[in-house]
Parts: sequence; structure tokens; C-alpha cells
Amino acid sequence: MKANLDKLRNIGISAHIDSGKTTLTERILFYTQRIHAIHEVRGKDGVGAKMDSMELEKERGITIQSAATYCNWKGHAINIIDTPGHVDFTIEVERALRVLDGAVLILCSVGGVQSQSITVNRQMTRYKVPRIVFINKCDRTGANPHRVAQQVREKLDLNAVMLQMPIGLEADLKGVVDLVTMKAIYFEGDNGEVIRETDIPAELQEEADAKREELLDAASMYSEELMEAILEGTPTEEMIRDAVRIGTLSLELVPVFMGSAYKNKGVQSMLDAVTAYLPTPKDIHNTALDLENEEKEIVLTTNAEDPLISLAFKLEDGRYGQLTYIRVYQGTMKKGDTIINSRDGKKVKIGRLVRMHSDEMEEIQEAASGDIVALFGIDCASGDTFTSPEVSVSMSSMFVPEPVISLAIIPEDNKAQVNMSKALNRFTKEDPTFKTFVDHETNETIISGMGELHLEVYIERMEREYDAAVEVGQPQVAYRETITQRAEFNYTHKKQTGGSGQFGRVGGFMEPMEDEEYEFIDKIVGGSIPREFISSCDKGFQKSLKKGSLAGASITGVRVTINDGSSHNVDSSDVAFQLAARGAFKEGYQKAKPVILEPIMKVAVEGPSEFQGAVMGSLNQRRGMIVGTVEEANYTSVESEVPLSEMFGYSTVLRSLTQGKAEFTMEFATFKQVPKSVAEEIIKIFQAEKQKSK
Repeated sequence: MKANLDKLRNIGISAHIDSGKTTLTERILFYTQRIHAIHEVRGKDGVGAKMDSMELEKERGITIQSAATYCNWKGHAINIIDTPGHVDFTIEVERALRVLDGAVLILCSVGGVQSQSITVNRQMTRYKVPRIVFINKCDRTGANPHRVAQQVREKLDLNAVMLQMPIGLEADLKGVVDLVTMKAIYFEGDNGEVIRETDIPAELQEEADAKREELLDAASMYSEELMEAILEGTPTEEMIRDAVRIGTLSLELVPVFMGSAYKNKGVQSMLDAVTAYLPTPKDIHNTALDLENEEKEIVLTTNAEDPLISLAFKLEDGRYGQLTYIRVYQGTMKKGDTIINSRDGKKVKIGRLVRMHSDEMEEIQEAASGDIVALFGIDCASGDTFTSPEVSVSMSSMFVPEPVISLAIIPEDNKAQVNMSKALNRFTKEDPTFKTFVDHETNETIISGMGELHLEVYIERMEREYDAAVEVGQPQVAYRETITQRAEFNYTHKKQTGGSGQFGRVGGFMEPMEDEEYEFIDKIVGGSIPREFISSCDKGFQKSLKKGSLAGASITGVRVTINDGSSHNVDSSDVAFQLAARGAFKEGYQKAKPVILEPIMKVAVEGPSEFQGAVMGSLNQRRGMIVGTVEEANYTSVESEVPLSEMFGYSTVLRSLTQGKAEFTMEFATFKQVPKSVAEEIIKIFQAEKQKSK
């Protein structure tokens, strides 16, 4: 088993939209002989890329769900997850990075470091994932990998070190110079499968020598042996590789490779880099929480004989029932074994164990530490930990961002109603960022997600996969409410009915707080509120946060302190104090000058420089604040912060403004106070709807 772990890599392929992730994965599968013909993403042959198995993905030419596959390269087993680039599907990237050991960050040689590249890099940093950079599309007009490497240093704050330089660029891209072996590598044959190594062309020798010096300088920081060898003039290829690997695994160095996946150049060298520099499961420090010992952190081993600990990181409802993707961290998982779900203690028997290849699968008998496999017919949630019966531990969960946009959906008939329920049930189970609930005032079904595209894709999937035709209401923004000043409250809840009544008095104050949603502080002395009712007060305050009085939005950023109260030895109860706390909150909230907060999105628009003025004008009209502009080679990137409520339908506007030549990405940034005039409008609409539902 030990030998196998050294030869195992779990990697993710992540990037900005349209940087060529799926095309690169397609080439990897071809060169590792997992597929025998190359198909393009928007394939004219009607086949589409292997990793985009969903019909909708093939049509739109985008990746919606991360897909898993595995392949073998020069004796190494590689598990690969191809993740979406659209920020609306950010949870797919998030959960892939949670279970992967290393990653390939793809950057476009023309676009460079774009907005989504920054988001993906931040996610990699959050999970401490070592990465290599592949600069793709070096065959395109305007390609400049040197500039992109510089952007990686400046914008991503990574110590990017080029291990290759291009031979020719744009239409003249012929191959790459390997700065470790100091050889020129050419990719020939119909699909670049024939690799030819020669001496470096004379005209590139001087530049290659200078770039190698830079590489040796950077790598020698991680190896004393290499530093001494450089001083003596005898560094070997192995010493350089070892030093680069140490730097990469410590997250202090990022090796940079380049090529063109579409033109079949540089992919095999990148695969060599994956096996040479990215970590094995043994190199990664994984921990779990011991549920029997006050959630003490324990370090996981990679021994096959130790108790099983594994994480279900993604669910899919396929043709044959629920498919649960699992990463095995410790021990061995065998077909027929009984495992325990540590969240609810339920026992589960493993019926079918499979290895995934996009939407195809291969039956296997067992999976060991480091493997990424899938189980059939197991009822669980995304993020559940499965263990052997003798241990009780849980893996830490992943970060799930809150939805920022909602839509009301109305089924067209009874059949659609039933099918819609089935679809929503499945989607909410699969995707933690997609939420659904019924608004009791209007009786409408509301779906919430990360952006217009996110919800659009789910509505389309409902119709295609479940035959559920629905009417869609206007998009609704997820507003919040908060308070702006300290306010005191002193509220008595009294209710006398036949028999015992209800009594509770709660006194104290509320004040605004930054960066936290809610905090409850108990400063009751002398038992004016008995200890058993303190938690009732907390519950009452928490229920009050669900709906504010201005726009019916949830309330955030409130610290509540109780310091006074009184009780009755017969009439006081849990319910009485919950109601007293709710009354106290209402009283204090009115005095605390509440305001409405709206989600502000980070919007990045990229397109030809000639449209810069029009783009900036369109963002200003939408109450946008321009944060910065970057202009390079007649291509401009405008970064701004714009309220989400102003961004609906922006893609159509941008298309007509720029003749379809610009594109934009949008992700949640923060909540900010709504201007007075807008707030008045929101309150007016909320009051009108309240009247209507009475």
C-alpha cells in the first residue's frame, strides 16, 4: 500500500471561465489513454467534452457540476476533478478543494489573472492546497506568459517561478524550453502525442540561461544541498526538482508551466509536473474531531489497517439512485463492510463501490486511504463523515456561502407541482448553496442561490430532467436589516387565562456589532430571571432576528445584553420568557434606528479598451463604485462594487453596449446600507405586500 500512496495524486483543475479547464482535462484523458478520441467543449460533432456529461453543459459550453475521473501517467494514479469556472457554482470548487491534495490553476495567456482566478486562488489558500500554474492558450493573439507570471506575483501574491519558457508564441507556438533539463521540447504528430527533445535553439539560449538563473535562485531557498551545488557549479536536475517540490508543498513556491491544450502543446510536461511536484496523500496533514473526547483534534494516518475515516463531499441523484462521492482519508473501505454515519449514528452497508469516469463508472472491491470513489444507495447529506463502527470522529465541514438572490416559482399544473417537489428535494440535497422554502404569507415556493445563472440552470434542469414546467417571478434580493445605535428595553409579558397564566419581564439593551450576526450576553444577578429561563430569553431573541419590521428581512449585527427582569413562581415558563424576549426585542429595535442592508457584488467587466467609457458609464448608472481599471494590450478590465438589485439583466445590456465582445463576472462582496431613497421604496413595497396578504 505504501508504494501505491507515493504514486497517487488527487488534483483539481480550477480557473476563470473560458480558460480551458475542460479542454485541458480532455487532453489529459487522451494522453493517458482513458479516451481514444478528442472532442471539443462546444463540439461541432455533437459529442462534447467527456467531462461535460450533462446535456445543458454541452449546449452552453460551460461546466456546471464538477466531474471526477482518474487516469494513469507513467506509473502514477491520478484522480482528477474538473471544476466549474462560473462564480455561481463556487460551491462545486469549494467542495472539490476540500478533498483534494493539490491543484492546477489554469490562467489564460491573454486574459491573465482574472476575477475568478482570484476567487479560486483564495479558496485554494483557505484549504492550504499546494498548486502549480499552467498558462494556457499560448497560441492566441496577444499571448504573453511572462506578463501572466508577473500578474501571479502581483495580484495573487504567489512566488511564481517559471520552469518553462515558450518556443514561439501566438500562431508560431512550437513547443517549450524545459529550464530544469535545459532541453527544447516539441509536441508533434496529429494530436501532439509525439514528444521530441532537442538542444535549445541558439536564438533562445541567452534568455533560457537567464531564466534558469532565476529558477535556481528561487529553488535554492528550499534546499541547502542545492545552494552548495550552485556555488560549486554542479546542480543536478534531481536537486532542482527536490527543492521545487519542497517549496511547492510548503505553499511558498508556485511552479509555472505553459502551452496550449487546444493545440495539444505542453500538456504532457504539465502531467510530469503533477507527479513531480504536487503532494501524495501522505504529504498532507489531515485532521478530524474526536466526538468522544470533547471534539479534540486528531491527526489522521494513511495506514490501510487503521479504522476507516472518510468524507462524503458531493451527492448526485443519478439514473440508479443517489450517488455519494467519498474521499477515504484513513483505513480501507470494502464492498460488504458496515460503516457508520457519525452525524446521526446510522449504520450503512456498502453495496456497490465504484470509481467514476465522468458519468461512467467502474465497479471495485475496495478503496484505500487517499482514494476518491463513489457509493450507491446511501442516504446521507453533503459533508457527512463515514467511519468504522469502533471510532466516533467527524471531519470538519466546508465553508458554505449564504445565497444572495431569490426567485418565486409557480408550477403550471398539478403534475408539475409533484415533479417540482422531487426536483427541489434533489437539488437542495446536492447543492448546499441552493435553498428553497415556502413563503407562508404568499404561499409561493421561493428558491435562493448564488446568482441569476445559478437559478436559471436549476429551473432549466427542472424542466428537462423532471418535466416540471414552472412560471418564474421577479428576482428578489436577499436584504438584511441591522441597528445603528444602542437602545434599551424593559418589557413585561402578562397573559391571564383560565388556570395558570403567563408572566415574564425582560430588561436590558441592544447595540450594533461588526462582522457577527448575533451575540447574547447574560448579566442577570440575584436570580431576577431564574437560570432555567435564561436560554428561553436567548431563543426568543433569536426568533426575532428572522424577520425585521422594515422590509421583512433577517436581522444581523445585533448584540443583546439582559441585565434585569422578574418572574412569577407559578405563571413563569419557557414560553412566557420567549414571548417576553420577543416583545423586548421589538421594543428595543424600534428605538435603535434600524436600517436596511443590501448585498454588494464585486463585478469585473473585461473587454476591448474601446468600450471602457461605455462600460464604466453603465456601472455608474447602476449605483456602482469603480474600484480600479487595468489596461493591457487594448484589453481593459474594470473592477467595481455594485448593488445586486441593480445587476438584473446586465448581461443583455453589456452585450448590446460592447457588440458582444465583453464579459463580466460577479461575486458577493459584502452588505452595505441602502441609500435613503431606495430604502423608502423597499419599505413601501413590503408594506403593500403585507396589506395584500391580509
